[in-house]
Amino acid sequence: MADVVIIGAGPAGIFAAQELAKHSDGLDIVIVEQGKDITERSRTGRDMLIGWGGAGAYSDGKLTISTDVGGQLSSLLNEDELMGLLEEVDGIYTSHDFSGGLYSVEPDDAARISARAKLAGLIYVPTKVRHIGTENCHTILKRMRDELSSRVRVKFNTRAKDILKDGDRVTGVSLEDGTLVEARFVIAAPGRVGSSWMSEQAKRLGLQMHPNPVDLGVRVELPAVVMEDLTSKAYETKFVYYSPTFDDRVRTFCMNPYGEVVRETVGDILTVNGHSWARTRTENTNFAILVSADFTEPFDDPIGYGQSVARLANMLGKGVIVQRLGDLQAGRRTNPSRLLRSLTRPTLKNATPGDLSYCLPYRILTDIMEMLASLDAIAPGVNSAHTLLYGIEVKFYSNRIDLDRNLQTELQGLYVIGDGAGITRGLIQASCSGIVAARSVLNHCR
Repeated sequence: MADVVIIGAGPAGIFAAQELAKHSDGLDIVIVEQGKDITERSRTGRDMLIGWGGAGAYSDGKLTISTDVGGQLSSLLNEDELMGLLEEVDGIYTSHDFSGGLYSVEPDDAARISARAKLAGLIYVPTKVRHIGTENCHTILKRMRDELSSRVRVKFNTRAKDILKDGDRVTGVSLEDGTLVEARFVIAAPGRVGSSWMSEQAKRLGLQMHPNPVDLGVRVELPAVVMEDLTSKAYETKFVYYSPTFDDRVRTFCMNPYGEVVRETVGDILTVNGHSWARTRTENTNFAILVSADFTEPFDDPIGYGQSVARLANMLGKGVIVQRLGDLQAGRRTNPSRLLRSLTRPTLKNATPGDLSYCLPYRILTDIMEMLASLDAIAPGVNSAHTLLYGIEVKFYSNRIDLDRNLQTELQGLYVIGDGAGITRGLIQASCSGIVAARSVLNHCR
């Protein structure tokens, strides 16, 4: 028995638990987490994405304080309300003695970058970003765990099986170990790793859903000096591009100045991501170029599509593939000797030199190469033969479930939050979504 069950101990679930515990001493709160406690996790295999802190535990701790990017909460909350939440969450993270660097582009610089971007066919999205750093983000999430340890029961290494209902109201959660947890409220925060599970649950419960696109692309790595003029002002520079051949929306994502490329394990597939540290620097900068692949009838499984492309890359490369851009443009595979001649030294040492054109669909590959050419006008050297591309990078999101402004579904007492719910796309908005759902629960309990 519990008052509230939270599925998932990533940032969304943690912030929901914090808000509930802070404002109600009487609530019995249970968190169900399929991974390990944060002190038992490591930066390898499945531990990279699941466990206390979710994918946020080993992220680079980037807080994008903007209503324009990072999720879809702006479709449910007005701009002032959302900005207030973003600033509140930023304050909570930085209250743990790690303020991090705050980067905000001056108006004159933003206007100059925007003008140059337009000449290159790009849309520049100015943002205010706080960079906490991977090592500091992990420490902050551990402190949050310590603060909640006496107020919240956590079942680690335990997978949620089904969300349960009776009529139009949620009644609890069944777990794969056979336990049944009855509860008045369920807050589902499954993370991107749990996006398929969340879609299956929504279908089983009869909730209205709309397909979200899958973001598919590559991680770009190049000498940090190439991007220095941009990253010194904005840290993470965001550009949106509409490819001339297919008119697809393409964007930069998760820029890591002086960072490193890392592998991630999502279920049975290996994908790629990027991190950056507060106190350690490499000589490279990395960022993703992602294409939003959207589908209409009769196909309605964008998650399955993204998984299939990633599995193909894993089959060809026995894991993550790395290729020099010059080799890709010349229609040849990168082999170990060609990689050694690259001016960009790879930070991911166990990637397999190969040929991304064998696994990336022609349309998506064309979109990526066209955007790289345009980015070169903003930052000369991006489209160099020595730029490295790692694949596959893919971001999965659950089908977007119909939610009210409190993130409650049509099933009373069931809330769906965070990246795995398809409502947010990053650390700060995921954290905000936890607060929104928790405050609604608290209002119902008064």
